[in-house]
Amino acid sequence: MKEFRLSPEQVDNFLDDGFLIIPNLLDAEETELLLTAASADPMMKENVFDVSDRKGQTSQMTLWNHPGEDLWGIVSRSNRIVASMEQLLEGEVYHYHSKLILKKPNEGGAWEWHQDYGYWYKNGCLFPDMASCWIAMNKADRENGCLQVIRGSHKAGRIEHGVYSTQHCADPERVEQLLDRLDLIYCELEPGSAVFFHCNTLHRSDANISERNRWNLICCYNAARNDPYFPSHHPQYTPMKKVPDNAIKKMGLKLSGSPESFYKPDESSSARAHTAK
Repeated sequence: MKEFRLSPEQVDNFLDDGFLIIPNLLDAEETELLLTAASADPMMKENVFDVSDRKGQTSQMTLWNHPGEDLWGIVSRSNRIVASMEQLLEGEVYHYHSKLILKKPNEGGAWEWHQDYGYWYKNGCLFPDMASCWIAMNKADRENGCLQVIRGSHKAGRIEHGVYSTQHCADPERVEQLLDRLDLIYCELEPGSAVFFHCNTLHRSDANISERNRWNLICCYNAARNDPYFPSHHPQYTPMKKVPDNAIKKMGLKLSGSPESFYKPDESSSARAHTAK
């Protein structure tokens, strides 16, 4: 099997735009494994929590810090994702956390504009040398609340975040000014396709107003050189062993086996603030 690798043009596009769409990052069989696991994994159900929007609509979220020897861990350690992150962040990376987001039909809530580094900065990460891989498990489109990004907004640097309209999000005045100058992109994806995006890229999603699920997996990474200078609810540098891309199918439907890796913030925790996308 030929090793997956981003082209120089794709890397340049990421650096210029703050995001990069990769069609069919996972094939149909791999995507189906994730969908089946999301429904069958008892650990995912035991550790799920709700995230509400300003209209009271909720999405479900499960979050874990360390990739285990299970299907979820193998995906986040797969060469095609990790090696791509190493190209985009220019060096060794480690798994910062992953999360499964479930937006149910006519129920899954919206999320306001924010940057991940708006929050991760407060976890002791000195530099914005961080990025995420957002993987569509169902078709993601405007109707069911696909990811939206502002092209090039990562170049504006970290924007102040606060509580606006009941959500902890980026300063609306700054966002409005950037939307006047930059392109708004709806990342409509087929199942298995993905978006890699920089931690300073402004992003949001609308509520799911369709009759379809919008489920997605987000794998987040930090550069090894950007080791947080104090501990937080997400890990400091932890070496990560990449696995070949065929390891996903070899692993098959092996469900979560490390309950201590899950993180479930309480209602008052600021860590809840950026969990839905």
